[in-house]
Amino acid sequence: MKLNQLTIQEAREGLKKKKFSSEELTKACLKQIKRLDKKINAFITVCEKEVLEQAREADRLKSDKPLWGIPVGIKDIYSTRGIRTTAGAKVLDDYIPVYDATAVKRLKEAGAIILGKTNMDAWAHGASGENSDYGPTKNPWNLKYVPGGSSSGSGAALAAAMCLAATGTDTGGSIRQPASFCNLVGLKPTYGRVSRYGIIAMASSLDSIGHFTRSVIDSALMLDITAGKDSFDATTPDIPVPNYLKNIKKGIKGLKVGVPKEYFLGSLDKEVKKIAEKALKEFESLGAKLISVSLPHTSHALAVYYIIQPAEVSSNLARYDGIRYGFPRDRFSDEAKRRIMLGTFTLSTGYYKAYYLKAMQVRTLIKEDFEKAFEKADVLVAPVSPTPPFKLGEKVNDPLKMYLSDVLTVTANLAGLPGLAIPAGFVKGLPVGIQILGPQFREELLFQAGYVYEQATNWHQRKPKVE
Repeated sequence: MKLNQLTIQEAREGLKKKKFSSEELTKACLKQIKRLDKKINAFITVCEKEVLEQAREADRLKSDKPLWGIPVGIKDIYSTRGIRTTAGAKVLDDYIPVYDATAVKRLKEAGAIILGKTNMDAWAHGASGENSDYGPTKNPWNLKYVPGGSSSGSGAALAAAMCLAATGTDTGGSIRQPASFCNLVGLKPTYGRVSRYGIIAMASSLDSIGHFTRSVIDSALMLDITAGKDSFDATTPDIPVPNYLKNIKKGIKGLKVGVPKEYFLGSLDKEVKKIAEKALKEFESLGAKLISVSLPHTSHALAVYYIIQPAEVSSNLARYDGIRYGFPRDRFSDEAKRRIMLGTFTLSTGYYKAYYLKAMQVRTLIKEDFEKAFEKADVLVAPVSPTPPFKLGEKVNDPLKMYLSDVLTVTANLAGLPGLAIPAGFVKGLPVGIQILGPQFREELLFQAGYVYEQATNWHQRKPKVE
């Protein structure tokens, strides 16, 4: 296997045994970026000179830190000291932060080498990667299809072997959906488990800070590094961070897996449904007990999300006035303008109670649905997206159709729950994933279930052939 196709675990082992150097590992990733990124458009900024210097330094000093000498990609919504940070938007085209986001700081302290900043839907507004002001990202499995969004560049970069891991943000499914579309493991942690400090805010009560990896073990390792209390973010609770790797191989015998019936109705693609049902049978054969559960307010979730999220977007984007930093607002794209107008409308006098307040009340009911479900089940398993990856341009002129891509993922964000997306099959050569949802701050359960399923199947071992 090529160096740039290794998991973090495999790369750490190789570096430890001196089979290769961090410089060789980093050069392999940079070579792949040069070879493919003009076709895929996964990166906005690549720090070639700096990362080679860091890799040589890593080889010289050596360390047993968990990510020592490992090259990773960072979604361009994370503030990175001295590296241009655009959030995929031309409004911030020349913005260079003077500090690192807490998650970036922790990754650096663990020894990670930051290859560069990955492409994304501008301001994280999107489910396809087509809303980037720097051009759409393409799916490495088929360049005519989307890689999912908004963390499109991170998903595509890792799938195309341009890095060994990549960060993302998940406000309504923006890690889980690209992970599903690109055949990767994608983690949306519990809200507040990872600090939001230094992340350019989209919707502050929904944003979750996670990552993409090639294996469940790598995902657990990454969360070990990034999770925990941060004095710069009051939404990070002072709850101990467990060793996520400790019980990952424990097995799932007797684990109660909830099957939410509402996630298997309506517009769910027949092939996606078959893949999810097959995955559930696999969990059962591995010792889990399947239990039917109901989340009755699921049908209202998308409406609730698209009231709360634009309201918070309109508030967060108000700071970009072209005076303090960034360029004037005439550089906002159509999708940003659409969400600002929607949000401003729902917060305006006469409409606040009818829309925003009502949405917040239903959000509470959605959270209570999950609490009742977790009284019966340990975890829930469901599809990630109602469809396989769709073609570039297929939904770009129909915002409502695009928003419906989030119908199975927004509930976890509204309830603040963790979700792990893992590869589960293919439809006409395109990847499809499932998601495992759990109670708040029980990510170790997701890793435990995900690892067992991953080891029993070989979907995660398939690689795209991009020429």
